Amino acid sequence: MWLKRISILNYKNLEQVELDFSRKMNCIIGKNGMGKTNLMDAVYYLSFCKSATNSVDSQNICHGQDFFVLQGFYETDGGEPEELYCGLKARQKKKFKRNKKEYSRFSDHIGLIPLVLVSPSDSLLIAGGSEERRKFMDMVISQYDRGYLDALIRYNKAVSQRNTLLKSEVEPDEELMSVWEEMMASSGEIVYAGRKAFIDEFIPIFQSYYSYISQDQECVSLAYQSCASQGDLLAQIQQNRQKDRVMGFSLKGVHKDDLIMKIGDFPIKREGSQGQNKTYLIALKLAQFEFLKRTGSRTTPLVLLDDIFDKLDASRVEQIVKVVAGDSFGQIFITDTNRDHLDKILRKIEGDYKLFEVDNGIVSERKEDL
Repeated sequence: MWLKRISILNYKNLEQVELDFSRKMNCIIGKNGMGKTNLMDAVYYLSFCKSATNSVDSQNICHGQDFFVLQGFYETDGGEPEELYCGLKARQKKKFKRNKKEYSRFSDHIGLIPLVLVSPSDSLLIAGGSEERRKFMDMVISQYDRGYLDALIRYNKAVSQRNTLLKSEVEPDEELMSVWEEMMASSGEIVYAGRKAFIDEFIPIFQSYYSYISQDQECVSLAYQSCASQGDLLAQIQQNRQKDRVMGFSLKGVHKDDLIMKIGDFPIKREGSQGQNKTYLIALKLAQFEFLKRTGSRTTPLVLLDDIFDKLDASRVEQIVKVVAGDSFGQIFITDTNRDHLDKILRKIEGDYKLFEVDNGIVSERKEDL
């Protein structure tokens, strides 16, 4: 799958943008705050029906306007056209269409255009709470396993309803509590099985990428932690009910799962340097690409690399350049303020590339020889 053309109206600081992209490499340069990340976010939005940086849709409308429109014109690996449309008017429901037919559920769209985003906010995967790491797993698995996404939606609904009962000032209805606990357990087991299968297959791919980028300078590990691995989930939830009642929320369940990230024998959050942390995150995302390419629809994902070279030494930059310039990657979008990094990549690519410059929300294609 690749994005041939995009049309943007009033999305963040991009008032009107019409661009034709390269099938391979699209480099976007510009100073900080000009709109490079907003352009990447528009591409992301068309894959996930939401922004990567701001979940409040109305705040993504350009200042002084009351709507935004995004349109993407794609071509599948088999040469078939796909057209996506997203429109939002202030105080109205968002419309999302595939080939002019509106989706009844946004979740039905997830996975059609697989995409991997590498951005500075990925640092939260290491520095943030366990919610960030669960979100990472869910984002990957949901792109190839519709049953997983449905189970996750059911599970989150059950947890929310159970928490409402737990917070109640009167004693909760026993029968109603049991209904939500059984839904938590049944859907939670599906979520656990999906995450475990994913991580078991994902770990060797991740470690291979980390070793390549770091040139085997250090050893890292990744492990999945879940209470569902400790026995029957329903029994654990029921046994914890009184403690949960005191706390006012559910302490047991897959909504407490985590990924344990280490460098050597120690948490990378505590022991890793900025460069090691950045290498760890990029290896995670490159492994995500490889994994998505192997699974599901076997569609080559789009890759968005937003300001990825900061805090990396020259040798690690060189290794990443070799990876993304290789034949295994499909369409790539890459931003940087430093033209030197992009020139290195472009020299290694045989064939098609395009260069775009962003200046105060205005995007123009630059035609030049390197």
